[in-house]
Amino acid sequence: MTLESSNPTSSRSPKMDANGERDVLTRLRTDIISSVFEPETRLKFADMKTRYNVGIGTLREALSQLSSEGFVTVEVGKGFRVAPVSAEELIEITDHFITLEKRALREAIEHGGEDWETNIVAVHHRLSLIEGLPWERRMERHSEWVERHREFHESLVAACKGKWLFRLRSLMFDQLDRYRFVTKRAPDGLGGKKSEEHCEIMNATVARDADLACELIEKHIRDTSDRAIRLL
Repeated sequence: MTLESSNPTSSRSPKMDANGERDVLTRLRTDIISSVFEPETRLKFADMKTRYNVGIGTLREALSQLSSEGFVTVEVGKGFRVAPVSAEELIEITDHFITLEKRALREAIEHGGEDWETNIVAVHHRLSLIEGLPWERRMERHSEWVERHREFHESLVAACKGKWLFRLRSLMFDQLDRYRFVTKRAPDGLGGKKSEEHCEIMNATVARDADLACELIEKHIRDTSDRAIRLL
């Protein structure tokens, strides 16, 4: 499963500032999550220097950071590879993410104001514009869907006060996203069903029904993970 990256090639020169390094880190992470670099692929410096237009030092820093996040593995004498995937790992990631997401969602519902509610509705509308399309057209705009899907889930927990809670759930979201691509590209994908679930989650959240919102978000995540496990 190979997808084109939604991020354009940077025009920066190999000598980059801190912002440039973060940009390469973000782009490389996105390419791994979206299976541009598939699991266990060897990451060759020569290819990456051309793709990202950066030097080896910048790439090493980005790869080291991604190794600490669990997206990349390091083999002595063999360099960097994309981390493998497995059903066992997906089960663990799913359990951790659900725990963090439900905590963050409850905090957001407790502390969020009118602007938070308004943003959730607006972001959901943007997502629904793609999810309402026929499957073939949705796949043509898949990179847009990925960004809007992430924005929707982040909007739900945006009012969470715990900074570390938000950071940890974001890391686990990225890990889970690697596995979501297994189902999103399937011909009999769950597009219609997931669109309905997103709407139900939005309604429960803006209604401040924390118990129902958490119940719906857990079912939403587990259904997708269970299907990915069957396809692994």
